[in-house]
Amino acid sequence: MPTDTMDDIELRGVEASSPLMRRLSRSDSYTQEDKVETQWGTMMVAVQGDRQKPALFTYHDIGLNHVSNFQAFFNYVDVNMMMKNFCIYHLNAPGQEEGAANFADGFTFPTMDQLAEMVLPVMKFYDIKHFVGFGVGAGAYILAKFALDHQECVDGLFLINCTAGKSSWTEWGYQKVNAMYLKSSGMTASTLDYLLWHHFGKLSEERNYDMVQMYRNYFSKSINAQNLSAFIDAFIRRGDLNIVRELDPNKKKGARNFRCHVMLVAGALSPHVEDTVNMNGRLDPSNSSWMKISDAGMVLEEQPSKISEALRLFLQGLGYALNSAQRRTSAASLNEALAERRRSSIAAKEAAAAAAGPSGGPEGDFVEYKNAFL
Repeated sequence: MPTDTMDDIELRGVEASSPLMRRLSRSDSYTQEDKVETQWGTMMVAVQGDRQKPALFTYHDIGLNHVSNFQAFFNYVDVNMMMKNFCIYHLNAPGQEEGAANFADGFTFPTMDQLAEMVLPVMKFYDIKHFVGFGVGAGAYILAKFALDHQECVDGLFLINCTAGKSSWTEWGYQKVNAMYLKSSGMTASTLDYLLWHHFGKLSEERNYDMVQMYRNYFSKSINAQNLSAFIDAFIRRGDLNIVRELDPNKKKGARNFRCHVMLVAGALSPHVEDTVNMNGRLDPSNSSWMKISDAGMVLEEQPSKISEALRLFLQGLGYALNSAQRRTSAASLNEALAERRRSSIAAKEAAAAAAGPSGGPEGDFVEYKNAFL
């Protein structure tokens, strides 16, 4: 039968369909969700893990909440195992959680300074004395502001795409227009494009199409546009953190800066790289680090393994580590996986050698043997 006829038969029953994509919807991994009342509004907090363990607070970026910003990352296998040593408290800015209703008439959205102060009632609600902060974008700024004002409460900060300064005129102009459209017309095409740029940077054909489409659909259909408008407006009105790098030992104690260790992270494709560089230049080099992740803009989604490793090393530097039982389990699982891979490779080599007969040479055997350990 001619080849072109065979191709026609094979393709005749194929139907076009949309690719299967991970959904940005809430999982059942949270042990409880609470609405914490503060003088500036209600904050929804999702708790994940055993509350007897050390606390780790997360805070999301604009356009996202704890589900869309952190759920996939904390369910990533390496992170999930590491986080068994912690209880994670996911903080949501007022009105940004899933299914949030519009703000009541007359409600005044908190300023960024007030959003930072809202962390303190959350600590009191759960009787937490100190925590490690994990923030992205606007959430990173909020946790940084809180850490500066309440130094004794924060053990360390892992901040992604954080800024220490006021918004530029360009940022203020774009975001002011976005906030206006969100409040009056809902999600528009220009606002959607801006949010995608804010989180992913400049998009190209090499980027993960399915992931970008997933967030495009999420921004279009799943967020409360009016509430997001208020959050964006607060973010562009943020003040400077007023941190100063002071290397003179005599003046260092009086300088405003972080006492805890700070890890700054940005994706190489993110539009916020320069903000993190500027902030890093104002930090004390003795307790801060800066990292740029290649081939990524939204690093938690595009490079979770690299962020997982960076977070692990950061937490170990703070004195946290996997307990011995987990290390043994992890090592045993890894050794078993490597052993199984070696057995499979050797079996494949023997089968190939048997099929090839006496023509198989020692060079081919060496290649197969080497690959068994890769």
